[in-house]
Amino acid sequence: MARVVSKTTYSSLLDSVYKLPYRNRVQTLQKLFPKLSVDTLKCVVAQECQRRMKGSHGRLTTSDAIEVLYNRYKNSISMSEEPGILLRLSDENGLTPALLARSIIERHYQKSDKSKPAKLLVSTLLKNTALIDDRDLAFETYLCLLEDDEYGPIAEATKQSIGYEYEIRLRMELEKCQVSFLHEEHLRVKGYDKTPDIKLEIPVAVDGQVINWIESKALFGDEEVHRGYLKDQLYSYWNRFGPGLVIYWFGYVEDLEKIHQNRTILIRDALPINMIFMGQHS
Repeated sequence: MARVVSKTTYSSLLDSVYKLPYRNRVQTLQKLFPKLSVDTLKCVVAQECQRRMKGSHGRLTTSDAIEVLYNRYKNSISMSEEPGILLRLSDENGLTPALLARSIIERHYQKSDKSKPAKLLVSTLLKNTALIDDRDLAFETYLCLLEDDEYGPIAEATKQSIGYEYEIRLRMELEKCQVSFLHEEHLRVKGYDKTPDIKLEIPVAVDGQVINWIESKALFGDEEVHRGYLKDQLYSYWNRFGPGLVIYWFGYVEDLEKIHQNRTILIRDALPINMIFMGQHS
């Protein structure tokens, strides 16, 4: 399955993402883009959803908008509609299921002066829906958290787990290649604040470029994502350790390296098998 995506294909993929409803988009996209891996499609969908939410969350969660949704939810409960009420409202409203559930919980636990409940309370209820004092709302919230791949405690735990899984995979592959390295925890003990996932103790060469460090990203790299990491992390690594490599395990848009031609940061979708070190091929 292809993981390095042409700009034309990526543009077409985004157009399709925008036109499809929030839930079950990946299944439809698999049919439209059969050459792209499921992991790549999931990542692109997740990242575009997060961008859309950043732009529309404030507008969709005003007190008036949530009051309307809460009243509709309560009315549906009183009419004994089948479970999945909040999911259907999510499809209609544009908020992801978990974000909608959070807003409904905030309204349900609204204080007498109409101020929102404590964030800690809301977070606790989302992590354990059995603590919600209304049985119907507890079940509706549970369904929303199960259906949301981008927001909520289940989604966050999954993303953290996947990120760590690929960091461990990178370490294991380097050990298999007999590459000597320090990982993030080692570097922090030494007093470094911003640290790459891997600092090579002996540099290697990849396609004629010397590599001193490796950063693992269990996501898809497009221009916006990559520019963000360059600003927040990668340029700092380059300034401190020299040229490096970032791995976008779920693929990336072609020609990303052109963004930083004056600073060598290679981009790959896996650990290169053509590394050269100590005068030997790995």
